Amino acid sequence: MRDIFVEKLVLNICVGESGDRLTRAAKVLEQLTGQEPVFSTARFTIRSFGIRRNEKIACHVTVSGEKAEEILNKGLMVKEYELQRRNFSQTGNFGFGIQEHIDLGIKYDPATGIYGLDFYIVLGRAGLRVARRKQRNAKVGTSHRLTKADAINWYETKYNEEYAKVL
Repeated sequence: MRDIFVEKLVLNICVGESGDRLTRAAKVLEQLTGQEPVFSTARFTIRSFGIRRNEKIACHVTVSGEKAEEILNKGLMVKEYELQRRNFSQTGNFGFGIQEHIDLGIKYDPATGIYGLDFYIVLGRAGLRVARRKQRNAKVGTSHRLTKADAINWYETKYNEEYAKVL
């Protein structure tokens, strides 16, 4: 009941502009996950960055199950299984970024280019759905909630304490 598992993995590429670079970034995410990415829009106009409100500037994909664990392992291999303590949130989730998507095993294509991407991992326990469901939702007890210490402990035990380091 208290076993921790990967609920979902969110991969995000923020290009900062719409157009051809964004569609190429979406193709990278599709190659990596086999799912169609969703585009994110700018919340407001920033003239110095050259973006307008509601302009598509990023794309993301949410993956769960075995596929999420497989992609997470590739991403952690790039980071050499070393994460910092600040990568973990107070609610027991964690995230990190990589500089080049080709480190994940995707072949380099000069027409596509190189993109960095963000990984965000949401951890869960059996029974946490009671707080999110529509009917008869309830609070999760404090002893059952995930904390930063729980997430770090899970990470170090799951990915072997000699490899997985939290600095």
